[in-house]
Amino acid sequence: MSEPGDRPARAVPQGRLSRMLRLGGLASGIGGRALAQGAQQLATGRRPRAADLLMTPANAARLTAQLAQMRGAAMKLGQLVSMDTGGFLPPELTAILSRLRADADPMPPKQLQRVLDAAWGPDWLRRFQRFQVRPIAAASIGQVHRAITRDGRDLAIKVQYPGVRASIDSDIANLGLLLKVPGLIPPGIDLPALMDEAREQLHAEADYAREAAQMRRYAAHLADQPQFVLPVPDDEFTTPDVLAMDFIDSRPIETLADAPQALRDRIATDLIRLVMDELFRFDLMQTDPNLANYRWQPDSGRIVLLDFGATRSFSAPVGPRFLALLRAGLADDPAAIRQAAIDIGYFRAETDPAQQAFLIEMMEMAFAPLRQGGVFDVAATDLPQRLADRAMQMAQSGVRAEMPPPEILFLHRKFGGLYLLAARLRARIDLDVLIDPARLQAQLDQRT
Repeated sequence: MSEPGDRPARAVPQGRLSRMLRLGGLASGIGGRALAQGAQQLATGRRPRAADLLMTPANAARLTAQLAQMRGAAMKLGQLVSMDTGGFLPPELTAILSRLRADADPMPPKQLQRVLDAAWGPDWLRRFQRFQVRPIAAASIGQVHRAITRDGRDLAIKVQYPGVRASIDSDIANLGLLLKVPGLIPPGIDLPALMDEAREQLHAEADYAREAAQMRRYAAHLADQPQFVLPVPDDEFTTPDVLAMDFIDSRPIETLADAPQALRDRIATDLIRLVMDELFRFDLMQTDPNLANYRWQPDSGRIVLLDFGATRSFSAPVGPRFLALLRAGLADDPAAIRQAAIDIGYFRAETDPAQQAFLIEMMEMAFAPLRQGGVFDVAATDLPQRLADRAMQMAQSGVRAEMPPPEILFLHRKFGGLYLLAARLRARIDLDVLIDPARLQAQLDQRT
């Protein structure tokens, strides 16, 4: 969740018809302006690209502003579509939708009161010494307030925007129509599968009672890892629409950017090891790597983990197949890399050989530092830029893209987000300590 700062409070549109008309107007407005601009360019003898017409600054601003105001599934799906997909989406669309990761308007106090009246009853304010009406954070599905109960408990209270749960299916269907505007999504992207996965994920995230249970389940996995701390749900105030938990005083993790190198290295190493534990040991991953979900306690030296709505498990073969890919990459075995990539779903055996070659080359590039071992300076490497350049070349080559299974995109989202965090910290990672296939295999064996 982002800090709302000085963003104006705006009521969340609730009715299905109201939300449908907003998205419909957004699609027609973007499409209409694109047609007009295209006609102008054709009249001058130029042949414009659809993406250039659709992804103008004006259209980008209108798209992000409308989705940020609607919040709920419309905004959340924009965030999910913008996840790192390994170059499967046009960079213009990814850049536009990535703005939704930080922009959310808080709801006005009267709307907040109506939500809490419905959840706790009309006299709920009497149960608190203090309730901070101005949210301390706001995101796509809800906003967070700080409060102190009559008996002195210091709580963070996440309040879901009204109508979010009821509008998920219709929002996704309507936003799917918007994403079908010709030229916006390249051929080969399985948009229905992505929509279905997003719908399932959003219904899970909108159930705050489920999130409280996931927090407890995740905390149990961390019982032997004191370097991490996460909030404890408060059952008295938690409902499907309100999640209450103890407030943990902490700082944004990016404030460590100027901390001593050894501390930055330890924080990044702990977080990367945690994501490997999530995949190979826990089979339980918090798949939203937003920077705001990682904080830091200077006094205790612990990393604070927040927001477990996007916590999920994966199908049984995912862990073993990624371990097989890691082993193949470390062995520099192109045939084994190809087979592991097919097993995971990056492409099929009959996929265009040109696309297979592009993707295998990108995997070889990513595995090169792992094979070299030693200390990897995340901030000093040009690997992300080289991978992005190859992805752009693949997009421009006309090779038909194929989307891996949606659950793999959630993994990419987490991997990519953690890499960006490590780069923000300018961390140096000891790969020999982290990359141990035998240890990962033992974790998989214990899990099964």
